[in-house]
Amino acid sequence: MNQALPFHSINYTAPDNGPRLIVLGAVHGNETCGRAGIRRIQAELDLGQLRLQRGSLTLVPVVNTLAYQLGQRGADRNLNRNLAPVATPQDFEDHVANWLCPLLASHEVLLDLHSFQSPGQPFVLIGPRDNQDSLEPFAHAAQEEALATRLGVGRLVDGWLSTYALGVQRRAARSGHSANRQRQLDSDIRYGMGTTEFMRANGGWALTLECGQHLDPAAPELAYQAIRNTLAHLGMVAGPAPAVQAAMATLSLYEVVDKLHEDDCFCRAFASFDPVGKGELIGHRHDGSPVRALDDGCIVFPNPAAQTGQEWFYLARPSQRLG
Repeated sequence: MNQALPFHSINYTAPDNGPRLIVLGAVHGNETCGRAGIRRIQAELDLGQLRLQRGSLTLVPVVNTLAYQLGQRGADRNLNRNLAPVATPQDFEDHVANWLCPLLASHEVLLDLHSFQSPGQPFVLIGPRDNQDSLEPFAHAAQEEALATRLGVGRLVDGWLSTYALGVQRRAARSGHSANRQRQLDSDIRYGMGTTEFMRANGGWALTLECGQHLDPAAPELAYQAIRNTLAHLGMVAGPAPAVQAAMATLSLYEVVDKLHEDDCFCRAFASFDPVGKGELIGHRHDGSPVRALDDGCIVFPNPAAQTGQEWFYLARPSQRLG
């Protein structure tokens, strides 16, 4: 295993009881805006410019330390998939999971700060509506929705795990009984399980804030302000409650499309949330066959540099999530 910085978290606990909040940065090593925002909050707390009045706050500026050192998405694999403790670690991300999962489980609320590859506007990912289904039973939708509208972004997306369940079924059918570890992970029913899904499965609630494109100079400021808004909304620091975002756009993911060959290509440059109509051409497989949108909506996370067998892009359509 490559040498990496030790796993590190910073905790602040107020005298008065309150929410137990954890904030993560650099779950993917090339997504650095979260680290910048967290370090700024840490400095304010250490200097007394910001005072925690209720509850407990844990800051993790860099979750995947080796991927961060390498300046890439993952060290050996994508940490934000198949996230669970493992008895016998086989890669670096397994070691991260064995440290991170118990830490997450000891908190009530998670704010996970990310960025993305292609151009596009920031948005927040939330979990499902309250339900008792077997896939992702949940009872804190109102709390997630309330915080999501106060983070400072104008777009909300849901449907993550249900969309992944369909994608995993297709992957499993393609790969069969493969001995390749990555293919086994990719086709595991838990493939869509990341930090927020792990929190929900352990009784908490969580939001993923996508702060913009990786190099967007505005992304660190958005990450910082989102932490401040979260602390204020939860009543953990003094100050006015953050304003509710007016006229927030709401979308639901309904499809994930994998890159099946290195020569699969988009027909043009796409940015997240570019509109696409039903039947519209999005790209071509290596054999020339077209890839088209299944419904009216938009494309999300288009990644021309996606690895073969990994997510190439997502499709979303309008929803009435916030009524």
